[in-house]
Amino acid sequence: MTVQGRYGRTAKVMAAAAGLALSVSSCGLFGERGPVKIAAMGSLNPAATPLDGELSAANAALLDATSQGLVGYDGEGQIDTGLADRWTVTTDGRSYIFRLREAKWTNGRKVAAEEVAAILRSYLAPASRHLLKDDFPEVETIKAMTDTVIEIRLAVPQPALLELLAQPSMAIVNKGMGWGPMRARKIGRAVLLSPVPDPLAEDPEAAEAAAHDPASSIELTGTSPAGALARFKNGYADGVIGGRFSTLPYFVASNIGRSRLVVDPVPGLFGLSFVRAEGFLATDTNREALVRAIRRERLVEAFGLAEWQPQVTLRPALYARDGGPAPLVPVWAEYDEASRVAQAKRAVDAWRGAGRAIEPLRIAVPDTPGGRILFAYVSADFAAIGVPSRRVAMASAADLRLIDEVAPNDDALWALRRLSCRRDTLCNRDAQELIDQATHNIDPGQRAQQVSEAEAVLARYAPFIPLATPLRWSVASQRLTGLRANGRAQHPLKHLIALPN
Repeated sequence: MTVQGRYGRTAKVMAAAAGLALSVSSCGLFGERGPVKIAAMGSLNPAATPLDGELSAANAALLDATSQGLVGYDGEGQIDTGLADRWTVTTDGRSYIFRLREAKWTNGRKVAAEEVAAILRSYLAPASRHLLKDDFPEVETIKAMTDTVIEIRLAVPQPALLELLAQPSMAIVNKGMGWGPMRARKIGRAVLLSPVPDPLAEDPEAAEAAAHDPASSIELTGTSPAGALARFKNGYADGVIGGRFSTLPYFVASNIGRSRLVVDPVPGLFGLSFVRAEGFLATDTNREALVRAIRRERLVEAFGLAEWQPQVTLRPALYARDGGPAPLVPVWAEYDEASRVAQAKRAVDAWRGAGRAIEPLRIAVPDTPGGRILFAYVSADFAAIGVPSRRVAMASAADLRLIDEVAPNDDALWALRRLSCRRDTLCNRDAQELIDQATHNIDPGQRAQQVSEAEAVLARYAPFIPLATPLRWSVASQRLTGLRANGRAQHPLKHLIALPN
C-alpha cells in the first residue's frame, strides 16, 4: 500500500504544505561504477565539530566518515570497529580498554592515544557544548595507557557505553583534522569521500589505487529537504538521509515510490516538554490534563505511516537495560479517548471556575510542514478542553517545546535524565535524587527499583507530554544495498554499498 493511498484527504494537505514541485525522474545518470551520490538534509560544513552542539544530518554523516569515533555502527545498527580495532572490558565492568589501529591525521602525523584521550575529555568537560556530555555520568577518567591504548574508567558499570561512543557526535576530531576511515575533498558545494588507504598494506601503491576507484567513493551533498528529494527523483542522488517527522510531507509530495522509503524503528522521546511551571502550568494536575487531552492515534495517523507509533510512557518501550524495568504505563491510558478528554476538561473548568484565566500557551515546534501539522492537531486537542495556544519558533521563548530525540543507548535512565532538570525541562528534586542514586548504584535490583521510583515521581509531576516514537527515515535506490532500516537510525556512509572487489 502506498503512502498516498493511506493519507486520503490528509495527503493533499501535507502535499500543499510541502509546496514541492518535482519533475519526472530520469534513470541511470550515473553508472554503477561511479561514486555513490548521497543527498543529506541540512547544511554541510566541512569544518563542523562535535563541540558545535547538535549536528545536521549532513555534518553527522561527514564526521562519521572522516573522523569516526573509537567505535561505530555497521549497516545493521550493530557496534563495529572504529579508530579502535579491538577492545576489552574488565570483569567488574568498570574499565573499557581500547587498542587504536594504525592511523594518521590528515596532515600525515600518526594518531597518538594521548591526543585521542584529550579529545574525549574535552567533549565531556563541564563547559562543553557537546550533545552527549550529560550522558556519561559514570565516567571517572579517560587516559592513555600507551601510545596506542586508551582506558575509560567508570565509577559504576555501564553496559551501554559502546553505544554512546559509537554515536557520530563522538567523532575523533583533532583541531579540524580527521583520521578516517574516509578522506574528504571539496568539489563545488559537495564533498567527495574516498577510503583512506590501508597504512599496513603490503603494496601501498595498490592500496592507493583501490582507494581512488570511483565505485569506492561517495559524493555527499547537504541541501534542503525539498532539494534532497528533487535530486533523488531526478537521478542526481542514489539516496537521501536525515528525514524526520517534520520533513515527511516533502516525501509525500514528491510522489517517490513507497518502496524507496526506509523507516527506522527507533526508541526515544518525541513529545512536548514543559519549559516553565507558572500560571495554569504551575500545578501537576493541570499539566497532566494536557497530557491526557492529546488524541495520539489521530495525530500519528495524520502522517500516514504505519511504522510510526503513538507513545504514552516517559521512557521508550523498545529497549530496556538489564532486561527491565518495563516503562510505567500511566493510569489514564486505560481509559478511552472520550473519557480522557472529559477528565482533562474537568481540570480546566475547575481552574477557570476559581476565576483564573489561561493565557495562550506558546508551543515551540519546527517551522516546517510536519511541524505545522503537528501543532494543528495538538492545538485542536487543547482547544477542545478550553486551553488556547499559539505556535512559536523553536528558538523563541515558549511554555512547551518539542523534544525529538533518538535514545543513544539502551540505558533505562537515559529518558529520565533527559526529562529532569535540563535547561529545556522542569526540575523535580525528588525525581532527580532518585535518578542520581540509580546512576551510581552497582546493585542491579536496587538500581531497577530506583529507576521505577524515579519514573513514578516524574509521571506524577508531569514534565512532558509523550506523543509518539521518534520518526527517522531515508530514501534509497536499488544501488544502496547497505541502507537498511535499523533500531539506531544509523546509516554510516561507508556501509551504504559493498565496495568493489
